[in-house]
Amino acid sequence: MSPSPAARRRRRLGAAAATAVVASALLAAAPLRPAEAAESLLSLNRPALASSTELGESPAAGAFDDNPASRWGSAWSDPQWLRVDLGATAAVTRVELHWEAAYARAFQIQTSPDGAAWTTVHTTTNGAGGTQTIAVNGTGRYVRMLGTQRATGYGYSLYEFKVFGTSTAGPAPTGGPGYVLADPPVTGVVPSTATPPYASHHEFQANCAVSRTNLPDDPIIFPGLPGASHLHTFLGNRTTNAATTLDSLRAGGTACVTPGDKSAYWMPTLFNGDTPVMPEGPQVIYYKSGVIDYRSVRMFPPGLRYVVGSPAATRDEFQHAPGRVEGWECGDSAFNWDFPATCPAGTQLNIRYQAPSCWDGRHLDTPDHKSHMAYPVVGVCPATHPVAVPMVEFKMAFPVSGDMSRVRLSSGRGYSFHYDFYQAWDTPILNALLTHCINGGLQCNPRGFDLYKPERGAALTEDYRLP
Repeated sequence: MSPSPAARRRRRLGAAAATAVVASALLAAAPLRPAEAAESLLSLNRPALASSTELGESPAAGAFDDNPASRWGSAWSDPQWLRVDLGATAAVTRVELHWEAAYARAFQIQTSPDGAAWTTVHTTTNGAGGTQTIAVNGTGRYVRMLGTQRATGYGYSLYEFKVFGTSTAGPAPTGGPGYVLADPPVTGVVPSTATPPYASHHEFQANCAVSRTNLPDDPIIFPGLPGASHLHTFLGNRTTNAATTLDSLRAGGTACVTPGDKSAYWMPTLFNGDTPVMPEGPQVIYYKSGVIDYRSVRMFPPGLRYVVGSPAATRDEFQHAPGRVEGWECGDSAFNWDFPATCPAGTQLNIRYQAPSCWDGRHLDTPDHKSHMAYPVVGVCPATHPVAVPMVEFKMAFPVSGDMSRVRLSSGRGYSFHYDFYQAWDTPILNALLTHCINGGLQCNPRGFDLYKPERGAALTEDYRLP
């Protein structure tokens, strides 16, 4: 006689209960395993650096903002690289590359603990572009894509370079070694896309003479390490050395025409053979609008510092750097990417070079001394660096002419030219010049006076002070 349906249900329930008891006992006896950390996106809005950018219109940060409308594009040559700082050592498990039409045929994915020594964790030799998802197994704070062969005649172009893995770093770069935080940060800024009233100029000059010569110090690259750098020629603040701080600059004197400009400016020393060549008299340092809407330019914070250009640049990188203007020039010779062979007797060797003018609003400095700054993209600051600040432009003149074969920089060839800026202006004076000249669409001298528009007045008195 078969058991009734009710009896069968009771037997099934009893068996299930017994199974549950056995399973519970086995779980209690088994050792507990720690939960594995979940993979997450590590690269979003992290500081980025690239070997080059395409005419300054495709910054490195454009590949790390999760914005399909922005991208990084390189110069049209091989090799090129794009690097991201994850903020802390991370276990990297996956990368995604979202290529634009200009993609890499051959490339490597590399990790590094310090941004100097690199380990290759993936190699592709037959890339097809599009979106590539690549599983990797690596460890490092820095991750880069090293492109070794372009698939087109253009450069490398990435809409997004996403790095996934596990890390102890927070969701955004807010500190750590090499980061100097702005206090307070500037937030909530939206880059202006407005078209302002026409103005042929929006600038003022800061005329500054050489203040210290042939000193092997660099308080940005080698803070607290006297003698650690190549030789520099310093302009502006008279106290600049390896131990320089914002407070020491504010307490120092200046070789600038405007007493309120306590900023420090420096560049590699120029030599003719073994003889240093110093610029004579006040040199022109422009403060301009680097964006179309010159009305949107605002103060940069005291203590902001950065490096423009690179002593390690190649000739091609110097030529296509977004900050260059004319390169080296003398007489009628211009657009030289290394020193010209000769200069007419009695002329001077000149160079003009522009700094980035978009700030991330969060950092006064970053480990590479560049990532917190960016160049505008077609006249508008990128969303990653939304704060438009004055664009500094060096215009240096060196009294050397004739045979230029022995002319060199302490950093190397002419294309190794670079310069450093450490902001220490008297805030009210800088604000008066910025408001009157840059925001006001004028072409001002160090007093904030436009010779061609005298009816607009000046920002400062005859002795370069506030009225």
